[in-house]
Amino acid sequence: MNDLLNLAMKAHGGLERWKQVRNMQAKVTLNGTLWRIKGRPDGLSGVVMRLNTKQPDLTITPFPKPGTAGHFTPSRVWIEDANGTVVSELKNPRDSFAGAVLTTKWNELQELYFASYAFWNYFTAPFLLAQPVVEVEEIETHNEDGETWRQLSVIFPPEIPTHSARQTFYFNDKGLLQRLDYATDVAGGVAAHYCFDHVTFDGIVVPTFRRVVPRKPEGPIVHGPTAVLIVIQRCFAELRSRLQRASGSRLSVAGKQSKDEPKPQINSRPI
Repeated sequence: MNDLLNLAMKAHGGLERWKQVRNMQAKVTLNGTLWRIKGRPDGLSGVVMRLNTKQPDLTITPFPKPGTAGHFTPSRVWIEDANGTVVSELKNPRDSFAGAVLTTKWNELQELYFASYAFWNYFTAPFLLAQPVVEVEEIETHNEDGETWRQLSVIFPPEIPTHSARQTFYFNDKGLLQRLDYATDVAGGVAAHYCFDHVTFDGIVVPTFRRVVPRKPEGPIVHGPTAVLIVIQRCFAELRSRLQRASGSRLSVAGKQSKDEPKPQINSRPI
């Protein structure tokens, strides 16, 4: 196995622990300029996301309003009411983005598809990168803000729904994910995605504060608008044997503890 990927998986809880996790659940808030550009200015506030860690399968509750829930698989997204009745659906959802550019508006089912596949990737990385169908290669180191990060170049196969086939993951000397770069094929953008405030939940380490900014060939635009701001709270891991409540203390990358849950504010935290 690739040495950097092995280090990253160990830093995020270890592959053996990950194999024990059947589902994950977390309270998530996200907003930012991308959501406003796409005509969804409210973003998602305090929704509960529950995902299958072994295959792309995620539910968002409530979505898009109280009393309804959004469901995602790669071939279909749909919304159910409180009685489990399907009120709307979209089959082969990725096809609906054909020809889209950054300013193309989303309907609620497209928003559901984007948020769901994106967060399925975010919650399963870096373990997702160990799949045999994913190509990984360590490339040259990267210096940023006085730190040296190791880079992992990744190529995803078509069967994994993700932002783009080619992505770059950046890890610090401990193996913790610091940044990932990708093009958002369905959104029409190019992004740098920064990760902060790594917290241990049931043995799995999750970056709980994430900031996505536009990226140009010369580098990320870190002092401009925030495309997406993500806060993850109260994460749970459902193990094979039982559902255990997450009890890990909040730890930042630097190892500081914080009892307060962060409140998402655009541009609230510099890089």
